[in-house]
Amino acid sequence: MSSQIKTLILLAALSAIILFLGAAMGGRVGLVFALVLALGMNFFSYWYSDKIVLRMYKAQMLEPHEAPELHAIVEDLARNAGIPKPRVALIPQEAPNAFATGRDPEHAVVAVTSGILRILKTDELRGVLAHELGHVANRDILIQSVAAVLATAIMFVANMMRFAAFFGGGMRDDNGNSNPIGALLLSILAPIAAMLIQMAISRSREFLADATGARISGQPLSLASALAKLQRGAEQTPLQGNPATENMFIVNPLSGRGLSGLFSTHPPVEERIARLKEIAAGL
Repeated sequence: MSSQIKTLILLAALSAIILFLGAAMGGRVGLVFALVLALGMNFFSYWYSDKIVLRMYKAQMLEPHEAPELHAIVEDLARNAGIPKPRVALIPQEAPNAFATGRDPEHAVVAVTSGILRILKTDELRGVLAHELGHVANRDILIQSVAAVLATAIMFVANMMRFAAFFGGGMRDDNGNSNPIGALLLSILAPIAAMLIQMAISRSREFLADATGARISGQPLSLASALAKLQRGAEQTPLQGNPATENMFIVNPLSGRGLSGLFSTHPPVEERIARLKEIAAGL
């Protein structure tokens, strides 16, 4: 199954969960409430999420004369990808990482940390930037924003249902009788399901961005080398920021391993490197 089809199925599953929660909580009125909530949050995310995250990390826009090599790489890769050249920003942190944001290719921003510029060679940096432009070309920023907003809406509705369950309401059976135990279970299970689906979407888009980045850069092994360095860098110097944004970065800035790695928004770096080596072997 392709990453695109898998993503559509997972987004449909998230939408189904929130609508089911709304209907279970308040019938047709609850269904309409959940739908309006999801649409409203998606509208806000579409227009403002990029500004919020850039401000959160104190990103500073870089003009071409301030970082000519960086801008030249981004311009060349954008040309290869067939998209407008994104703006370039610098995050003043030593943790080596990067992300892309923006509601569409015409409003995209590629942000890199000070740390990533310090530890990567030029070809490795090119691989990382190609990965981020892959996200832009594939419209992953919008897709993951929608997934995050739907998951947040599910959490919000589930919290309302859990609160109502403590007072004997929150869910009704076919006869119209309240079912607080069912409401409580649903309010616990729905957010867990939403979290797992959101992580599956994020992992799928990371693999797709790796493949797209390898294609537009023509250097899959450089991206593989960069991922290995960034993984080690994330372990040594964790990023200072909001855990809710971890899915945006090229490697998990919290560097989850062991049991916590099962709940990571990123696929294992070792698997990503293995896939990039397969792509390189096929070139």
